[in-house]
Amino acid sequence: MKLLRHKVEQLKIGWNERELGDVDVYRICRKYKVEIVEMPLRVSGFYYRVKGRDFIAVNSMLSGKKRLAVMFHELGHFLLHVPESGTTANFHRVGERTRKEREADLFALCALIPTARLSISSEQELIDEGFDEELVAERLDIFKTFGL
Repeated sequence: MKLLRHKVEQLKIGWNERELGDVDVYRICRKYKVEIVEMPLRVSGFYYRVKGRDFIAVNSMLSGKKRLAVMFHELGHFLLHVPESGTTANFHRVGERTRKEREADLFALCALIPTARLSISSEQELIDEGFDEELVAERLDIFKTFGL
């Protein structure tokens, strides 16, 4: 966990310090030359690399906090798990919950709901803002387990 936290903090993007939003995810993607593509999908989204180019595909039917959570989750795969070369793909919430999936979730949830926010907002307030119950519960579990 310390390695993951150190790696993300090195990016100096305000991760887990302030709420990150659309502007942030697009700015980070531009910086690292990751293209976000929105299209109708049967899954929420996925990260993939083909011929040395990186892409985040997002289901065009998503909106609001759910869309943002998927984009940050897939960006987490790029930032934390991208191979040096070759082709790869990571799908949002498809298959078993591997370490990489849990790390991408942690990256996304701490980007959207930083620790300081947990002390001033109730679970219900976060849900009322558009976070689904499952994401809020997972974020609270991350805080209880890792102090993040």
